[in-house]
Amino acid sequence: MDLDLSLVRAFAATAETLHFGRAAEELNTSQQALSKRIARLEELLAVRLFAREGGIRLSEAGERFLPAAREALAAGERAIAAATGAGPVVRIDTWGHLYAPMRTVAQAVQALGPVRWEPGPGRDWPSVAQALTRGDTDLGFGRVHPLPGGRDAGLTQRLVRLEPVDAVVSPSHPLADADALRPADLRDSTLWCPAELTRLDFLRRFADAFGITRRHDGPNLGLDHLVHHLRTDTEGFTLFPADAPLPDHAGLRSVPLVEPTPLYAWSLAWRESYRHPLLDTLLRGFTETGRARRWLDYTPQRDWLPDTDHAKLPVH
Repeated sequence: MDLDLSLVRAFAATAETLHFGRAAEELNTSQQALSKRIARLEELLAVRLFAREGGIRLSEAGERFLPAAREALAAGERAIAAATGAGPVVRIDTWGHLYAPMRTVAQAVQALGPVRWEPGPGRDWPSVAQALTRGDTDLGFGRVHPLPGGRDAGLTQRLVRLEPVDAVVSPSHPLADADALRPADLRDSTLWCPAELTRLDFLRRFADAFGITRRHDGPNLGLDHLVHHLRTDTEGFTLFPADAPLPDHAGLRSVPLVEPTPLYAWSLAWRESYRHPLLDTLLRGFTETGRARRWLDYTPQRDWLPDTDHAKLPVH
């Protein structure tokens, strides 16, 4: 049996939206033409891919077919790229934007030569995990942590960097002149969070671990918004990667944290069922760069990681 990818594409778009009208609009076709393509695919496969009673949903056969359909479409795209000499495109969604994730990716991929990158902004790890599962992106980069309800099932990840974070305070903060601080020294300060704390797994676990009870969060309105609040709060602080420069106009103090030093874990994530043609090359780039820059240095007596990050550590 030969599969017509236009039929498979019609199925995949409808499976994602569960709405014939929206799927037809996405494919720039009519709803009638879309319905005919799906009916033709069901006829070829001799199964019903959708249950249409009381709305539209995937049938059991449709649920089984969807992952393979995504792979077939991705293979078709790779075949076109190979034939035209364009080379594969790497779609990578990043999150944790105030911590500048592409700064790390850029260092790891600079030796790969001309690679066609399509970076995309992910809202957070749950949204990127969903995009990976759907096949809407090839790779995710940010801090990975367990998701409830098995929402990360079928995904795998590789820890590629452990980055120390500093405490960032206003010049008028009582601890602003310290050469270094222990996390416990911040118990009487207010943790300013760049987004809702429920979305910030690392900051939430840090605050819980070191008894920081005063916390202020809200919508993510960008780095300038966060900086403004820190400058005006003499008791506020936030955490920021030690290697990521603050804006020149920030007027804030960045103080190293010691005894222990908190580490932010950056990981690369992808679907277990699909390895991008450049994934192994990219992983080698992270490994070589990380070895040269000591990105995975970790000493339990010196450093702190959330418990959920310990399992990611490489085995020596």
